[in-house]
Amino acid sequence: MPRPQAEAATRDRKAVAMPHVEHHRSHRTGWLRAAVLGANDGIVSTASLLLGVASAQASRGSVVLAGVAGLVAGAMSMAAGEYISVSSQKDTELADLALEREGLASDEEAEREELAEIYVARGLEPGLAREVAEQLMAHDALGAHARDELGISETLRARPSQAALSSAASFAAGAVIPLVVVLLSPQDRAIPATAAASLVALGLLGAAAARAGGANMVAGAARVLFWSALAMAVTAGVGALFSTAL
Repeated sequence: MPRPQAEAATRDRKAVAMPHVEHHRSHRTGWLRAAVLGANDGIVSTASLLLGVASAQASRGSVVLAGVAGLVAGAMSMAAGEYISVSSQKDTELADLALEREGLASDEEAEREELAEIYVARGLEPGLAREVAEQLMAHDALGAHARDELGISETLRARPSQAALSSAASFAAGAVIPLVVVLLSPQDRAIPATAAASLVALGLLGAAAARAGGANMVAGAARVLFWSALAMAVTAGVGALFSTAL
């Protein structure tokens, strides 16, 4: 076999032996959203609380107590909120799946036509769309309608417990950062040290979350830093104002 043909045959064999693989990130959206939201809230809310209380000239013990209370209350609030919110989403998904199940049981042909129309709208020819609908429904009728009609897939399905645990754990992990800084810093430097450490942590968190999701790291860090710095500044200003007024 001539050398060019041999090389081409080798490439073809490698192509068969090494199929094209893509590494998508959509499977991370469920836990990633809850974890990032929890950690971000943990740092921002706890740091803002500590800065507000410290700016009011409170004692170190009062500042630490406020931080610990904020950590516990925030973690529990995040867990409860995520569980309730995602449970509502899950209830809606289950109700829609129940309707589809009833439709398939009562009029399967109409459901097949409905699925075929969806594929036609996406660009398939009517004959091919019907053939695709028939084959997919023969394999998993409810799964095909859940995915292509309702937009419900196993990857993106609501998981209340997972969201609640991720949010609570990540909130607590984030809240620990400013709390530890307050404990370790001299009292006269607690405010700038807490603000600086929290902003660094938030910037790293924003960049890491953007990288995990395949987005721009600089943009991810910048938007987190802007809103977090604003929240801390406003809370510290309120604390200082109350200190002056009282």
